[in-house]
Amino acid sequence: MNLKDLLTKEVIKIPLVGEDKNQIIEEMVDVLHAAGYADNRDTVLNAVLERERVMSTGMGDGIAIPHAKTDGVKNLVAAFGITRQGVDFQSIDNKPVRIVFLLVGPSDQTGPHLKALSRISRLMHRKEFRDRLASAHNPDEVIEAITNEERKYFAL
Repeated sequence: MNLKDLLTKEVIKIPLVGEDKNQIIEEMVDVLHAAGYADNRDTVLNAVLERERVMSTGMGDGIAIPHAKTDGVKNLVAAFGITRQGVDFQSIDNKPVRIVFLLVGPSDQTGPHLKALSRISRLMHRKEFRDRLASAHNPDEVIEAITNEERKYFAL
């Protein structure tokens, strides 16, 4: 499971313009839907928001990984965004979020969803990599940073 295989230019948005957690999640679901990766926008949005109500996906260090499993997608899909201003995600460290990965998988497929969450989490623990992502100005820079980081740490 390589993140570079999940993220294409059309599912990367810089900057995200939402001003709160729910607006950011909705904006990212809209990115997936516009790219043709989410069959039913409302089903996907409701699943992600419901998961977020259970427990915040703000993992600290300015990162959030909203995610859900739903019948609104056929395959595991992802979107990526950067906010220019921090957004309160009720993160575990109480710090605002600037980097957001949205991950949505089909209800009947647990393995790929968990592998992708694990990979994102492991990569995001590297401060240098987080800083590189946060300073990206376009989708090409994001894809290049992720590809290089995966090569370095996962021997692609």
